[in-house]
Amino acid sequence: MTMQQWFTDAKLGIFVHWGVYAVDGVQESWSFYDDIVPHDRYMSQLERFTAAEYDPREWAALFARAGARYAVLTSRHHDGVAMWDTAYGELNVGRDLISGYADALRERGLKVGLYYSHSDWNHPDYASTRKPGRPPEQEDNRYSEVAAEFEDLAAWERYIAYRDGQIRELTGRYRPDLMWFDGEWERSEEQWRIPELAALIRSEVPDVVLNARMLGEGDYATPEQGAPVVPPEGPWELCLTVNDSWGHQHHDHNHKSVDQLIRYFTETIAGGGNLLLGIGPREDGTVPAEHVRRLEGLGDWIARHAPAVYGTERGLPAGHHHGPSTLSKDRRTLYLMLFDAPRAEWAVRGLRSAVRRVTVLGTGTELGHRVVGGLHEAPGVLWIEPPAAADLDPHATVLAVELDGELELYRGAGRF
Repeated sequence: MTMQQWFTDAKLGIFVHWGVYAVDGVQESWSFYDDIVPHDRYMSQLERFTAAEYDPREWAALFARAGARYAVLTSRHHDGVAMWDTAYGELNVGRDLISGYADALRERGLKVGLYYSHSDWNHPDYASTRKPGRPPEQEDNRYSEVAAEFEDLAAWERYIAYRDGQIRELTGRYRPDLMWFDGEWERSEEQWRIPELAALIRSEVPDVVLNARMLGEGDYATPEQGAPVVPPEGPWELCLTVNDSWGHQHHDHNHKSVDQLIRYFTETIAGGGNLLLGIGPREDGTVPAEHVRRLEGLGDWIARHAPAVYGTERGLPAGHHHGPSTLSKDRRTLYLMLFDAPRAEWAVRGLRSAVRRVTVLGTGTELGHRVVGGLHEAPGVLWIEPPAAADLDPHATVLAVELDGELELYRGAGRF
């Protein structure tokens, strides 16, 4: 499948972990799985989950203000509780909470993503292969062997039928632009029947984007929480929470600042990725004010610097510029991000292309520039005069470097 252009152009998505776990503010699914919360206490949240103030249009408006071009909502986490009135399985919230979300996003021109866990730790026909005290990262590649020990083929067929039934409902009803899978570590690609599942999804939504947790059928990589030092090749997405939790947890006040979020965002898009920024609504459907303020702060910065964000490509490789950068789609404009007020001229190394002009994005102020040095095939250093204080953005200043032709870089070591 060819990667959908909308995804690589989007740059920002909102990851919404919303479910019964928000009632008591406990970790989604893992809290009962790891014996932190008794199973019956965890499941009692289903009866206390109200969604009383849920307004998907408010969500969509917030996501648009944040500058997002898509969102991903947890349709079913590992706890097996479906967020729609599914005809498959025994656990659901008793109403359809996804239709309004999908409709509201599309009214705003945003793409619709749905999260779905391969695993269901409550389903009677699902046998977990993760043993107590042995997190997935310690299991290495032994999932298929461990799963075989517990395999009940008739039960597994029933589970696959249940899963496929829910996937047909999700794809048929909501026509998602993106399906974000999780929980893949417990079994092999063959056991999950990934090719058949992908074919099922694409039979309903041919142009759907699938994440890498669809194993051999995924379209893009999904590093989670830890920003990669070296960006992955090809399309990718950094999954990052606003605080330390995916779902709403009352005690978690360790929120990232707007400055930090802008840095995560710019470094991600500079490496050719998207940021999927995670928020956790309360059980009633309202989004905490701390999350709203941060999304709006990020959105304000993006709005001031939209040409350096949307539809751009990954920027300069490491060593050319001390900070993130992006490149316009026609490869004729470099956008350099500066987090601190420069005390002296700003340097760009290894630039073969001639520079037509340099401006401060947002104010249009033109900056002086010159090339110093260079010998034979090795170009000189481009030095850009620092912006005046009035031209500095309070979070991150962006310089637009317009080139005379497409970007050409020198990657050699010079002459010895």
